[in-house]
Amino acid sequence: MKKILLIEDNLDMRENTAEILDLANYVVVTAENGKIGVEKAKQEKPDLIICDIMMPDLDGYGVLHMISKDPDIAGTPFIFLTAKAEKSDMRKGMNLGADDYMVKPFDKVELLSAVETRLKRNEFFRKNYTRDLSGLAQFVDAASKFSLPTLVSTEYKVRNYHLKEALYHEGDEPTVVYLINKGKIKTWRMSPDGKELITGVYSKGDFFGYNPILEGTNHHDSATALEDSEVAFIPKNDFLSLVYSKQEISARFIKMLVNNINEKEEQLLSLAYNSVRGRVADALMKLQKKFQGTLNLSFSREDLANIVGTSTETLIRTLSDFKQEKMVEIDGRDVKIMNLSGLERIRKFS
Repeated sequence: MKKILLIEDNLDMRENTAEILDLANYVVVTAENGKIGVEKAKQEKPDLIICDIMMPDLDGYGVLHMISKDPDIAGTPFIFLTAKAEKSDMRKGMNLGADDYMVKPFDKVELLSAVETRLKRNEFFRKNYTRDLSGLAQFVDAASKFSLPTLVSTEYKVRNYHLKEALYHEGDEPTVVYLINKGKIKTWRMSPDGKELITGVYSKGDFFGYNPILEGTNHHDSATALEDSEVAFIPKNDFLSLVYSKQEISARFIKMLVNNINEKEEQLLSLAYNSVRGRVADALMKLQKKFQGTLNLSFSREDLANIVGTSTETLIRTLSDFKQEKMVEIDGRDVKIMNLSGLERIRKFS
């Protein structure tokens, strides 16, 4: 059963509202003022909060502000109650992050409808959608129920790419966002001195190619299959409809996209500050984590060198050193980490 915290200083209103919610099979926790309401929110961790605005000591705005600062309860659906109907009050409440606004007096149907809607929305935003075609389709289908700007398709064109086949080239106009269903893709660009720099490595469940769409530019790099791969296309207009939808839908969708932002940031820091040994160790650890075990990546030593940001010869010498130090085992292109803690020390202190 869903738990609702009701914060209301008027005894009659508090008891009547609590009775309606109780009859609708909600577990109701009540608080007679804002300070007690914040304490009970922290203790009870309700599924939804209904809060009066005009209260002594700590008003509803203060309650919402304090709750939004607590990571354990921030994001809990929040409905304001007020006897005022001025637009300025409604705008202030929404700007602070309230989900809904009800003007007293309200009837039973209005109250229960607002509660049910907010609980369903919260369930949608908290659900973990898988990072694949099925998860994306489920997300879009659920988001469509919350009035997307335009109709977004849940069926996507899928294309197979062979090893070393190009998906797009630097300077191409972006028309789709890519979602890898199977295989591995690298993005890369040429430096002024003619060397290839790998800007990203992507595998199943990864989205890529969306930055230029958001920036309104052409592709800054090229994309090539590292092995036989299956890639789905999300049309540009559908992608923009999700990104520029209502704030909560947009935020939830962006979370599906950006899990590789920190990796890119760390890669740049690694290129700037670490030694070659440290950079190689860092790259191996990240790839081992990303691909769950043996690095059977169909990477040439040239590709690995481009990820690290060094010459092929230097990479080969460093891997040979790691092999002698029993940090890794090497069998052709396969690299298997044997001493994770040892590589971690090299990464940190080289």
